[in-house]
Amino acid sequence: MWYNILLLAQPTEGAPNPFVTFLPLILIFIVFYFFLIRPQKKKEEQRQKMIAALKKGDKVVTIGGIHGTVTQVDETSLLLQVDTNTKLRVEKSAIATVLSKE
Repeated sequence: MWYNILLLAQPTEGAPNPFVTFLPLILIFIVFYFFLIRPQKKKEEQRQKMIAALKKGDKVVTIGGIHGTVTQVDETSLLLQVDTNTKLRVEKSAIATVLSKE
């Protein structure tokens, strides 16, 4: 009998609001978007613009650390002159930085 009284004395609550339930997940997504996703997209856009603007005479560094001068630009690749008689064909996506533009 006392057991039934204890059960009746417990507070009863309605179903929680679904918005309040998902609010932490929404806030985490917003934080991820502004601190991780958005800056990465901007950085990738700048990289694509840099690669699209490559032209003959630019001094570049590849992601492998090879320094060279662009001698020919094709649709997906370019020819780098790394020494007097040495030329390498590399993909445009392998360019890390442009050092100087002639």
